[in-house]
Amino acid sequence: MDAASREAVRGIHNAVVRALSPHDRVVLAVSGGADSMVMLDAARDARSELVVATFDHGTGPAAKGAADLVRRRCGELGLRCVSGDAARKGTTEESWRRQRWDFLRRVAEGAGAVVATAHTLDDQVETVFMRILRDAGPRGLAGLNARTDVVRPMLGTRRADVIAYAAAAPVEYVDDPSNVRREHLRNRIRLDLLPAISAARPAFAGELLDIAVRAAEWREEVAAAVDHIGTKAHADGSLYVARRALEPYDQRELAILWPEIAARARVTMDRRGTHRVAAFTIDGATGSSIQLSGGIEVVRTREHFVLRRRSA
Repeated sequence: MDAASREAVRGIHNAVVRALSPHDRVVLAVSGGADSMVMLDAARDARSELVVATFDHGTGPAAKGAADLVRRRCGELGLRCVSGDAARKGTTEESWRRQRWDFLRRVAEGAGAVVATAHTLDDQVETVFMRILRDAGPRGLAGLNARTDVVRPMLGTRRADVIAYAAAAPVEYVDDPSNVRREHLRNRIRLDLLPAISAARPAFAGELLDIAVRAAEWREEVAAAVDHIGTKAHADGSLYVARRALEPYDQRELAILWPEIAARARVTMDRRGTHRVAAFTIDGATGSSIQLSGGIEVVRTREHFVLRRRSA
């Protein structure tokens, strides 16, 4: 093992153990790819109780083979492995992501654990660039730096170091053939757009990371403001915000606050919905409501705004 490989192994191992050890129980999201299999290998020395969760997206033999690899490796390590399968075949990145995260949250809640993912620095660069292309605001540009209950021990690690670790350890993993299919935006960004731009502007990736850091700092300030306002979650999943707490804010400020308020109920507001809710906060009549995308509604009562999912 050369010096560079030793440094990659040591750096990733230390980062993973340091990030996981403060948590009593951790669910490792392991797909069978290089990033997550390396995280699994490094996590063995963490002081946490580990559960591995792997999800078969139902996209073909490669996905099944990756899930089989994860289960076999967990058997070798003596770790509990929970497997999930897509309820329906996804056709978009978003549908895959949604089903996978629903599964991971169920496993984590059942185990009383936090979720750890193997996102890398390269994933962060791709995420921020993708959100720029989709005209995301400052909230979205924080990317994977956003405040969350998900642990990301390898977010400061470059993908090249992950591959060096896998080769040196060695760690077996599966290359997902869907990662080179250009019908997915993230793949076009990784394979075509970022290399072309970086060839002309070598500092580009670093500039994207700087944007994400500044956006994350802005998000923290907004989150602190919402902490001060106060929200109350109910057992049925609804979220209550006192009308009086929002009275000092104008419509522009409310359009900044509402996405963070909604996030407390795991609801993502699009731009149109955000501006509609901001206007409704000022002009809506008591007892009235507005309907938002994704089956969400906001109701104005005598004392509260209530964000909830509409009844079927």
